Amino acid sequence: MKKFIPLLCISLMFAFLPVANSEESVWHMAQSDNYGKKACGMLGRGLVNVATSFVDVIVHTVEGTQEGVPFVGTLTGLGSGIGCTALRVSSGALDVATFWVPGFNGIPVARSYSNCL
Repeated sequence: MKKFIPLLCISLMFAFLPVANSEESVWHMAQSDNYGKKACGMLGRGLVNVATSFVDVIVHTVEGTQEGVPFVGTLTGLGSGIGCTALRVSSGALDVATFWVPGFNGIPVARSYSNCL
């Protein structure tokens, strides 16, 4: 098991080499017709979406509080933030699970945390 973890880290490093050398974002790469770009882009986009999904709750709660009646706006923002977090996690997990499938580019969510659709 101890030999497996460094091997996994090295293989992931080489897997993300095309992403690191690319001038495109992972969102554009995930929509590519080129299989290598698509696979790396979908895996990268999925990992980013899963890792940063909690930001939706924060952003929506703050924006809801600023735009609406303080208590009602906070609850409305919190609800929409939880919904967007669930959508972003689902989309990211789907991307990570199916990045290897040819011809399937996932179900992307918006890059902006203010509006997940």
